[in-house]
Amino acid sequence: QLQLVESGGDLVQPGGSLRLSCAVSGASLKYYAITWFRERVGVASISSSGDTTRYADDVKGRFTISRGNAENTVYLEMNNLKPEDTANYYCAAAWSGSGSQWTPILATEFYQWGQGTQVNVSA
Repeated sequence: QLQLVESGGDLVQPGGSLRLSCAVSGASLKYYAITWFRERVGVASISSSGDTTRYADDVKGRFTISRGNAENTVYLEMNNLKPEDTANYYCAAAWSGSGSQWTPILATEFYQWGQGTQVNVSA
């Protein structure tokens, strides 16, 4: 079965940076759109093609989602972190076939979720 495991969460000061990882196993990453959620709110999505990304307004310019198909891992680079970014972050996968430009951001569009990684932003 498809499994997703998040890692990289930590305690950081405001203005700091973190890189979260979503390791995918049980299937090839190239068939799935992957989205990072801050609790139940989608913040960054990348299509199975890797060509298209989508961001929530409050993270644009600060967060960058990317995928490494060779290592079957999706990353979330988070810069200029703010206290309001504090949350459990989840990655979720939605099957879309290879080459799709779909970037889902609603929780109801996903079939598989990881268990989350905690990000704390505090002085």
